[in-house]
Amino acid sequence: MQIGTSLTHCLIEKQQAHPDASGEFTLLMNDIVSACKVISSYVNKGNLIGVLGSAETENIQGETQKKLDIISNDVFTNTLMHGTQVAALASEEMDEVYHLPANAKRGKYLCVYDPLDGSSNIDVNVTVGTIFSVLRAPQGVENPSEQDFLQPGTEQVAAGYCIYGPSTIMVLTTGQGVNGFTLDMDIGEFKLTHPNITIPEDTKEFAINMSNQRFWDAPVKRYIDECLIGKEGPRGKDFNMRWVASMVAEVHRILTRGGVFLYPIDSKIRAQGGKLRLMYEANPMAMIIEQAGGMAITGPERILDIKPHKLHQRVPVILGSKNEVQVLSDYHKA
Repeated sequence: MQIGTSLTHCLIEKQQAHPDASGEFTLLMNDIVSACKVISSYVNKGNLIGVLGSAETENIQGETQKKLDIISNDVFTNTLMHGTQVAALASEEMDEVYHLPANAKRGKYLCVYDPLDGSSNIDVNVTVGTIFSVLRAPQGVENPSEQDFLQPGTEQVAAGYCIYGPSTIMVLTTGQGVNGFTLDMDIGEFKLTHPNITIPEDTKEFAINMSNQRFWDAPVKRYIDECLIGKEGPRGKDFNMRWVASMVAEVHRILTRGGVFLYPIDSKIRAQGGKLRLMYEANPMAMIIEQAGGMAITGPERILDIKPHKLHQRVPVILGSKNEVQVLSDYHKA
């Protein structure tokens, strides 16, 4: 694929490489692209159309929803619902599995999504994004249950995110590497700008919320302490720290120039299993990171190997440049 090739053309090329392909996946991706374009427009307009601020409601995790959380969820859900490629949907902003109307045609895919990741940043004009994952639906089931969604990350057909920053960029993997497409606002088309994204194996940059330092487990404390000591310590190099509080922004930076992102387990959130959602955030991002040559773990285990036990399950997340994540993995095993 050449720089400047449209995302639609890239999808069609991949489809043609599989003679038995029905085109259903390509149509699903076009619907996801359409939804992200609409959300991008809302994010860019902001207070010009009155979509900023709190909605004064909470989602199932007990988090206060922003107006754009609800709007983005509605856009994504309605767009995919009116296609014929999905059998059911699940969103971070919805309590239960979303079943299609009785007369709607069922497709062969399930889609899970975080419609607006990092929405706590939206009112201060900091980067946010949409994260999505595509799974296979069970055959012959009219209304897939929650159990049908509970597939390990290794079963994902595709994963991606759309980041709404100075430019709108969609990053996508179908299990054959990672590519990034920038939205050309003048023509409304995503064009290939970041082919075959690869994460540098080594890095001198980490991202973590330092305000939780007193709650961390010993392996994370050890790792961050060594990073802060710098070249005088056992790591032998100085590190920089970043923290945007938007997972999609953190992951995009890592894909661009390397780094490691940590939202580890700690004593404050141990009872709930972690902070980030396995199905909507950890699994799709772990697939992207691994496809780009990085690693993604909870600490003790590979994220993609986890068998989910509930739709809104939370997990710790450590991901990024392979050699740094390996150090953290070794410290947890020790």
